[in-house]
Amino acid sequence: MQANQSILSDIKQIISSSKELAIRAVDNERVLMYWHIGKRILVEEQEGKERAIYGEYLIKTLAEQLEPEYGSGFSVRQLELCRQFYRIFPITNALRSQFSWTHYRLLIRIDNEDKRSFYAAESEKNHWTSRQLERQINSQLFERLLLSNDVKNVLAVAKNEKPTIGILLCAEKNNAVVKFTLPENNQTILASEYQLYLPTEKQLIEALNKELERIEK
Repeated sequence: MQANQSILSDIKQIISSSKELAIRAVDNERVLMYWHIGKRILVEEQEGKERAIYGEYLIKTLAEQLEPEYGSGFSVRQLELCRQFYRIFPITNALRSQFSWTHYRLLIRIDNEDKRSFYAAESEKNHWTSRQLERQINSQLFERLLLSNDVKNVLAVAKNEKPTIGILLCAEKNNAVVKFTLPENNQTILASEYQLYLPTEKQLIEALNKELERIEK
């Protein structure tokens, strides 16, 4: 005997929603954990006599003791990010609950405060995932807006941008060259066709149009 499809569908939805909430809760706690760690490190550094030297020594020492027990999430680089996280976002109540640690890691690497604030605001307003945020940063959306007289149009285009299409010109089929040239951990750009001559402008446009049509299907 099979269960009624309606109740089965409802229960599956409850399970999925609960799992999603649990994942968000864990990630929110991780964000707060890194914020508190950054705060504690910065307070300790400020009590040191020679802050720059002591800060470098402190983080290295902490990583040496924490990483073996808790893993790579507490490496020197990660602890430096925690410290930077607290410096840039010193008010815990101002942290956005919908942002994952990956969101914040992308934001704290932006040196320009106006640029960082822009991406944070746009991410919150448009509900960008961390991948979408990274793509907009890499596409230099902020800089494009500064140079444009049509802000609304640039934003509209940004919201509908498709994944990058790459054209790699090779004299011969060489997987090593392809691997080196494409972005690290690439999963979307595939090098499947090789030509032993340089294509004309017309051929490039036709190839791009075909690839765009394939993506949009």
